[in-house]
Amino acid sequence: MTTTISNSNLTAKINHLGAEIFSLKNRENREYIWEGDPTFWGKHSPVLFPIVGTLKNNLFHYRQSEYHLSRHGFAREMEFRLIEKMENSATFSLISTVKTKKVYPFDFELQICYLLEGNKLNIDYKIINKNDFMMPFSIGAHPAFALPKPFESYALEFENKEILTSYELKNDLLSDNFSTIEMTDNQVPLTYSLFEKDALIFKKLQSKSITILENQNPLLRVQFDDFPNLGIWTKSNAPFLCIEPWLGYSDTVHSSGNILEKEGIQLLDEKKSLECNFSIEIL
Repeated sequence: MTTTISNSNLTAKINHLGAEIFSLKNRENREYIWEGDPTFWGKHSPVLFPIVGTLKNNLFHYRQSEYHLSRHGFAREMEFRLIEKMENSATFSLISTVKTKKVYPFDFELQICYLLEGNKLNIDYKIINKNDFMMPFSIGAHPAFALPKPFESYALEFENKEILTSYELKNDLLSDNFSTIEMTDNQVPLTYSLFEKDALIFKKLQSKSITILENQNPLLRVQFDDFPNLGIWTKSNAPFLCIEPWLGYSDTVHSSGNILEKEGIQLLDEKKSLECNFSIEIL
């Protein structure tokens, strides 16, 4: 099942499976979301919850018990319920079940609201802790943007001038190794060689927005004020780029497995909720 929202500038389509946006078009019918060709990568914009990235040995420990949780969690593979719909917005809900508690022993509700305003798509996550105790979680976005021109036609423009320190993955875990990515006039030209060692992973950035430039012309901007961590990723020769705001990231190679000690984990107090928002603006 899918839901469509629109305003005078944009039309967005969301799949209820994973509450995943799979289309964002402007008035000229240009598509900005990757088509999901499985030859390269069969997703469009999965929601990462209740973890981002990979756990060491795909498991974590909590209260003397062991739980197995696969990469990026389970939300992207579950059917969300549409709980509110207007012409330019749609809100979806995912509530914990007996099945989810076997791999993540917490009662929760995850709400995702998509709202079109002008040339901007706002995405709001609301995580609700229904337990009488603290709930650890991570959440992240994984939107893939279609880049129909040659990859080298594109560049990333960061909001601020900064030192870009990207941490390298080893067997899908964050290692101690890192590299510094060169920036000129706040820009990084896109080449596939940037991603030879998988995703670029930034634990901390001064910038809170990144603009994709197409032949030096602004194409779209991702604004992520509420997200301290960021991933940028593509696959070799693939005509897309993912810009991924995160609250959390993969385990490090030194992880103890204790979910409460996990680097980057969020700890939400009992009966509390947390909201975080990012946006995609068509320029």
